Amino acid sequence: MSRKVIATANAPAAIGPYSQAIASDGLVFLAGQIPINPATSKIEAQDIAGQTEQVLKNIKAVLEEAGSGIEHVVKTTCFLADINELAAMSEVYAKVFHTDPPARSSIQVARLPLDAKIEIEVIAKVPRSD
Repeated sequence: MSRKVIATANAPAAIGPYSQAIASDGLVFLAGQIPINPATSKIEAQDIAGQTEQVLKNIKAVLEEAGSGIEHVVKTTCFLADINELAAMSEVYAKVFHTDPPARSSIQVARLPLDAKIEIEVIAKVPRSD
């Protein structure tokens, strides 16, 4: 079993004892991404749409570093501070996952790091390079 730590400066650094992602045996497992802008290390957007956009940008950056991409995502888990914002989040999400979207779970949680409104984790395939 192969195991490789994935890290990029184009997404927020881990704010605890974990990796941005781990690639293993043709899959990449991303830690949950919150809407931190990696350039400022802050959450800038205050609404769910803006926060979802930033989370998806962060996910794209980590996937790219892993040699994968949005089109290879097979599963997402979306953690929302308020499930009533699911429809607004889904509008932004659907712009990125517009064709053959991955399987998805959406869960309301009591609180997210830095009081973010959303956190998304993903599992994606890493295409073979040979």
